Amino acid sequence: MFPLKRKNQRSKKWMAYALGLSLLAPNVLAGSVFAAEDVKVKSVEFVGMSAPATAQDMARVYSSASVHVTYTDGGVKSFPLVYKTLFKSTDKVNGTQAGVSVDVYGKPVMDNSIPSNPVPFVSDDPDSNSLLKVDGAAPTGKGGNPLSSLTHYEYITTDNSGKSAYGLVPASMSLTTLDQNKTTGELTPVDLKKVDFSGVGGLWIPCNGSLTPWNTHLSSEEYEADARDFEADNSKTYVASFAKNFFQDPNKKGNPYAYGYIPEVTVNKDNSTTVVKHYSMGRFSHELGRVAPDSKTVFFGDDGGNTMLFMYVADKAQDLSAGTLYAAKWLQTSDENGGSANLQWIQLGHATDGEIKQYIDKGLKFSDIFETADKDTEGFTKIKTYPSGKIEWLKVKPGMEQAVAFLEARRYGAIKGATAEFNKMEGVAINSKDKKVYVAMSYVEKSMEKDTKGADPVDDIQVKKIKAGVTYELAMQGGQKDSSWRAPSIATM
Repeated sequence: MFPLKRKNQRSKKWMAYALGLSLLAPNVLAGSVFAAEDVKVKSVEFVGMSAPATAQDMARVYSSASVHVTYTDGGVKSFPLVYKTLFKSTDKVNGTQAGVSVDVYGKPVMDNSIPSNPVPFVSDDPDSNSLLKVDGAAPTGKGGNPLSSLTHYEYITTDNSGKSAYGLVPASMSLTTLDQNKTTGELTPVDLKKVDFSGVGGLWIPCNGSLTPWNTHLSSEEYEADARDFEADNSKTYVASFAKNFFQDPNKKGNPYAYGYIPEVTVNKDNSTTVVKHYSMGRFSHELGRVAPDSKTVFFGDDGGNTMLFMYVADKAQDLSAGTLYAAKWLQTSDENGGSANLQWIQLGHATDGEIKQYIDKGLKFSDIFETADKDTEGFTKIKTYPSGKIEWLKVKPGMEQAVAFLEARRYGAIKGATAEFNKMEGVAINSKDKKVYVAMSYVEKSMEKDTKGADPVDDIQVKKIKAGVTYELAMQGGQKDSSWRAPSIATM
């Protein structure tokens, strides 16, 4: 069992440290990390900044933070931290528009909302960047270190006529080749190309991402479509429009169970990319997956309302193609300051990517997995969870236990007793040294508050509303065991 508690508020200086780290990585340390020099960095001290106090400062992107770097020769230098724009999603790098949406053939998806003025769909919401150093990568031709950057383009807000295009157009990712100046660390984009998702049916709405310990990028697909709604009327979800635009086929209806996973992207030394979707990591609103130091355990953000805290344990280190999926039950110990709880990890099932992909390829539907009722009925479990956010009465059909555990991870987790009451779970970070996991909630409200009407099936989380959100701290412990996934069980860690 894991104790989960709200992390005490840190100082403004600490908050600025996290900001400084993100700015420092491609900038100040570059020459010492990659250049063969006798003098190396001994330590780095981050010096924070005050939070912006005026509306003008709140509206601009800036930093007055700095770092003090101590070198092995005893020298100390101070570096101001500044933002530098590498490119915008509308910019072209070596002829390719960064945020352009592309179809299965790699061609721009066209916005024909104004027939006389067709233009490519271009994302206005870049979200997540991973900076990689790929061993054996070819020189850039500019004399610096060759680095690679993967960027998510989460969505396109409107079409050319001003109508909403959110979720209707396939998302995309770009791979940028960067030249890193060996003296100053300055980054210059020299090439950009779109990552090919044709082998996995396209990229659903991506949000945050992370680097694995083995130098690959974990992407995300959030706000998975409701397969129940899709089966009843596919116009109620974005799936059909997404599929028609990606496959350039007006007859495509799509499959909701094909999206809502963690894609893993490998950048190869020849500047090509390899993309796989990890179906065995479960289908839910993947904001982000973060790998623990054992290179097997992954903690997730699950964005939205009435969501769930998941954990995945891979069979083998540095291989996320097979493993066991768990969902947490919140056992509350306090309702103060965002609340504290012990967590029980409920085992949902074990699978390989290939096993779950077979269910998708067979065209499995919601009604193939569940029986439904419309009131309290013997044999049916009453639940409430995302994506429907409504009360449902469900029963898993015989033989569908593995399919439901991964295609409907949140619904099945609720049936098994896991807590489906988290709200806007977006950030996950791991402190390897102290063996702590941090889970950030953007807003503590709604499903996390006490159910005063007694309308919900369960009410595990009963904390006070905090619109500013909280960060929870979770202590990792080694040597944990659980029972066979084949038997119904609750694993405690």
